[in-house]
Amino acid sequence: MTGPSTPTPRPDAHPAPTRRGVHDKLMQLEAVHDNGFRPERTLRVRVEFARQLRRRRTQLAGLVLLVLPLVIALAFKVSSQPGSSGASQGPSSRSGSALVTLATAGATNFALFVEFASAGFLLVVIVALFCGDTVASEASWSSLRYLLAIPVPRPRLLRQKLIVALSLSVGANFLLPGWSYLVGGIVFGWAPGQSPLGGAFTGTVAIERLLIVVSYASIQSLLVAGLAFLLSVLTDAPLGAVGGATMLVVVSNILDSITALDPYRLALPTHFQYSWLDALGPDVAWDDMMRGTGLALVYASVFFALAWWRFQRKDIVS
Repeated sequence: MTGPSTPTPRPDAHPAPTRRGVHDKLMQLEAVHDNGFRPERTLRVRVEFARQLRRRRTQLAGLVLLVLPLVIALAFKVSSQPGSSGASQGPSSRSGSALVTLATAGATNFALFVEFASAGFLLVVIVALFCGDTVASEASWSSLRYLLAIPVPRPRLLRQKLIVALSLSVGANFLLPGWSYLVGGIVFGWAPGQSPLGGAFTGTVAIERLLIVVSYASIQSLLVAGLAFLLSVLTDAPLGAVGGATMLVVVSNILDSITALDPYRLALPTHFQYSWLDALGPDVAWDDMMRGTGLALVYASVFFALAWWRFQRKDIVS
């Protein structure tokens, strides 16, 4: 006499798509019966780009980047302290006062000053906004579980979100100095760039140095992007992710100002944040920029890896 037969599981009796492992089951089902599911067709980059570009925070960030150089140029125009070429013999290339004095010397110097004034906070906030809001906002809107139920595989969702967020961040890092260069040229002329260490840059050399500065600043922003993206995965509050990444930069800068912490300051995330100033001398000094690049890539790699690891194991219920 045979025992009771084991009931055959229904095809639709699968775990909730917000739980780990369901996409593997869908892949197995596809081998038996082609249900038309193609993971490479879900959440395409152009669709995510269009969604993010239509968002109010993206448009507001772009507006701030476009208006800021105009406001700064106007402030210099109405100021009673015009720029002086003799300031190129000023104190140190790391002195903000030297860049302020040279800001009206031409397009290159104006772009360098705007970069110096914005890299410590404004660009940090914008990068943290793009990378910290991307996943957390979906969770706060309760749309993250529906994206996963389409279903969008979790690694693909993170990859597409990160591609768009990093693209917007790099775009912001290049838009601000590029637009500042144009505004500075129109308002203050196209004279050769003047170095705070002395000497001048011709047009071609000035563009090369500006590209080095912007590229290095973009690499430095990766550690902010990495932490913001990790916090975006951990929390449902977008402001918490953005604020947490910004707080890292603030605290790191405070600790870096304490010389008694030597030599431990070398491991702080923002210790080499302004090493791009070494590109403004007669010859480019690469040592600190290489160290800063390596440190930023290490921090960013750790943060992105933790974000991937946590999201693969997170139970999305909101």
